Amino acid sequence: METVQIRQRRRRGGGWLKWLMLLSGLIAMVSVIWLGWQRYIPNNQEVKPEYGRTHPIMVQGNVLQESAVIEDNSVKVPLTVLQQALGLAEAVYYEEKSGSIVLTNADKVLHLQTNSLTAHINRKPYELRFAAEVKDKLVYIPTAPLEEMYGIHVEYDPDADIVTILLAGESVQRAEAPEDTVIRTEPSIRAPIVKRIAREGEVRIWGEHEGWYKVQSDNGIIGYSAKGDLTLTEVEKIAQLKNKVPFVAWKVLGSKINMTWEAVYTKTPNTSKIGPMNGVNVVSPTWFELMNNKGDISSKADRSYVAWAHKRGMQVWGLFSNGFEPERTTQALATVESRFHIIQQILAYAELYKLQGINIDFENVHTADKANLVQFVRELTPLLHEQNLVVSIDVTPKSNSEMWSVFLDRAALGKVVDYMMVMAYDEHWASSPKAGSVASLPWVEQSILRIMEEDEVPPDKLVLGMPLYTRVWTEKKDENGALKVSSKALGMDSVSDIIAEHKLKPLLDEQAGQNYVEYTEDGARKRIWLEDELSIKARTALVKKYNLAGIATWQRAFQSDEVWDIIHQSLNKRP
Repeated sequence: METVQIRQRRRRGGGWLKWLMLLSGLIAMVSVIWLGWQRYIPNNQEVKPEYGRTHPIMVQGNVLQESAVIEDNSVKVPLTVLQQALGLAEAVYYEEKSGSIVLTNADKVLHLQTNSLTAHINRKPYELRFAAEVKDKLVYIPTAPLEEMYGIHVEYDPDADIVTILLAGESVQRAEAPEDTVIRTEPSIRAPIVKRIAREGEVRIWGEHEGWYKVQSDNGIIGYSAKGDLTLTEVEKIAQLKNKVPFVAWKVLGSKINMTWEAVYTKTPNTSKIGPMNGVNVVSPTWFELMNNKGDISSKADRSYVAWAHKRGMQVWGLFSNGFEPERTTQALATVESRFHIIQQILAYAELYKLQGINIDFENVHTADKANLVQFVRELTPLLHEQNLVVSIDVTPKSNSEMWSVFLDRAALGKVVDYMMVMAYDEHWASSPKAGSVASLPWVEQSILRIMEEDEVPPDKLVLGMPLYTRVWTEKKDENGALKVSSKALGMDSVSDIIAEHKLKPLLDEQAGQNYVEYTEDGARKRIWLEDELSIKARTALVKKYNLAGIATWQRAFQSDEVWDIIHQSLNKRP
């Protein structure tokens, strides 16, 4: 009796186990069917592509956040798209207050105005069919001038209401898509269909993902197609912008630029009193200066000086200075109108005096004006190039000085100008609290290297500026025993006279890489780091070591008679 009951209990327990196994098997079978359905049974649902906006813009297979404006089937794109998605941030400038838009490239400057069909390209009238406009606080620019300036290719399909922008020089793989090829929202056969190819055609391929291509149809719709459904064809190459022959900056065949600045304070010097300047091939007289905040320029230019220089085979690169006046500079660079006013005057002066170049020398500038200075040079350079004028700019060595160094965006400027003069002097400046070299050799070399390495300015654009002057330092203790330091700048001949007068013997300061003298006068210690044959040869050796474009000397009136021969021979002497 007891045995029978135990067996019955066992039978009941075995029944529950059987049902559990059946249930598990059923779940497994459903899972397999579900997974098979997900993997092998395609979704045939067709949906309308939704991009969350009207007139969506597609770039390189991506849907941008901004939309286009469509006017009579012509496209206008937001300024933010040009600056961010198309990489034209440096080339497109907008001034909200005046509604001015300035587009620049290597050889053109295009001025537009919102709500106006009037435009100018390189100061010549340019016809617009549609005006730029501001809508919902965004600036929209018609694509026709963008195509001319930057070579972008714009497609608009009114049925799909999609704008596609292709970049100049871009290469895009294309593929043949047979009839009934589908484009899905995601790389999965279970994703809905956004486009079914009605007849054999082609798609652009923008990427791939685990057996799928990211594609764009001929009407702009973006999605995914299975790799096995497509056959790769040719690579579509978007045409490069057909610019005119690029401007090639003047340089001396087989030699280096050997420039000297001509400091003009009241009037141009009497050229009949200037001796031979063997090897000098460029002179840069300090003729033009920013006169006021409106952008007016004062001139001390002299035709007879130009004729004298040309007769000696020298080019003339007129120097344009901001007068080292920061407030005046801020206001003059602040608007499109004032910058263009400056540019028009420079162009006129260059033509009037038959100049071959313009040298820009802006110093003592607020750091807040950094971007406006770069924009000014971007707007100026193409127009000067159009007149076959060389464009150069003077920069200080890099330092933490806000007004003398930090305001200079050397990397951006180096992409625009033909030459960059590195004013590698005033390591110890006129009011320096410590006596020292105007330009010690290690400091000069480091100044060049920092600009080449940190700012990526190529050496063939760099011109080494070197001093033809030095400072006589006076060190004397006051009544409290504190050392007072002062200095006076002197040219090379004046220093030679001091050495002769005091019968001094120069000694090598190995740390500075220069000869050095000192003497006592009126109870004060006098110290001079010499600019002489040794220092000149050492600096020109740096030009050759780094294959720089040449040298520029400040300034001619500080010369000694033999300095030009030393520079010329050092620059051209073969190793």
